[in-house]
Amino acid sequence: MFTKDVLLFLSELEVNNNREWFQLQKERYKLNIETPFFEFITELIELLNKEGAAIKGNAKDCIFRIYRDVRFSKDKSPYKNHLSALLSKGGRKDFLNPGLYIELTADHLKIYSGLYEPSKDQLDKIRNKIIKNLDTFQALYKAKKFKNTYNSILGSKAKRIDKKYNAYLEKEPLLLNKSFYYVNELESDIILTKKLNQKVVEAYRAATDINEFLSIN
Repeated sequence: MFTKDVLLFLSELEVNNNREWFQLQKERYKLNIETPFFEFITELIELLNKEGAAIKGNAKDCIFRIYRDVRFSKDKSPYKNHLSALLSKGGRKDFLNPGLYIELTADHLKIYSGLYEPSKDQLDKIRNKIIKNLDTFQALYKAKKFKNTYNSILGSKAKRIDKKYNAYLEKEPLLLNKSFYYVNELESDIILTKKLNQKVVEAYRAATDINEFLSIN
């Protein structure tokens, strides 16, 4: 599926992030980078749906464009230096359901899961669920398969939260989190091996239980 040219292209793009260079590489990008990444995500959708992911749509619905929106950014580089896709129930626009976010750069393949931007209402429901099921929640992120894959739950912290949670903060500091996500980072050359799909499926399985806990809409 992938060839070494994917990593070479992404490496070259980091130092040639301009339209002139990209236009000269357009055919190469379509053939060697965009097409195999589309095939990769297509395979993952099929594999993860067999695991119960219930991803709707196809790879096109999940893959993010390589073109950056620079309208409100100080960085005017026209292209991202990575390939990415969000494998969630509603595709790349679904931030309400835990899914898998895949990011491939020249140096790494990162597999994210969890909830990155829950709504205010959703976040309050998650916090309520945590304090009512504190032991269960802690057991989930301390589970061996989760720790070995993701290590810990990440997310920016609120300076203050509703006072009803204060009594629980000492026992569970993660109540301050404004998001709950986790990342498994692999060397980028994993994409050149037969272990690639297996590693992604393993990451999905390792996050399944805690993702179910966080699934509140």
